[in-house]
Amino acid sequence: MSRQAGKAPSQRQLRVGEAIRHELADQLGRGETHDPRLEGVSLTVAEVRVSPDLRQATVFVSELGRKLTTEVAEALGEAAPALRGHLARSLHLRFAPQIRFVADPSFDEADRISQLLAEARRASPPPADEDDDHGEA
Repeated sequence: MSRQAGKAPSQRQLRVGEAIRHELADQLGRGETHDPRLEGVSLTVAEVRVSPDLRQATVFVSELGRKLTTEVAEALGEAAPALRGHLARSLHLRFAPQIRFVADPSFDEADRISQLLAEARRASPPPADEDDDHGEA
């Protein structure tokens, strides 16, 4: 599923993506996957991007407080067909989209920005105190 350059998603894509995000978050939060690899794992469904024909959905997920582990990613991939069936019944869509789970890159990007800011702070000289020169009498 690739987005056409410069073309924003339609209102329908956004609406269906948000409905899928809410439903998947509920299903994963209730532990409906019945996979021992996902028991006790808190997942965040950050975003769902739906293809223009609504047949493909890319789901951006992360584990609470850390990156998505390979084991959890594999478990989500195996649970995708069952989750797709739940989506078809609960959202009343003509076609339930194929679900592809990917790690949410926003946490990596936030870490990168934090590191850049920390480097910039270390590289710049500390501001001079103006009170030192004016406060003495």
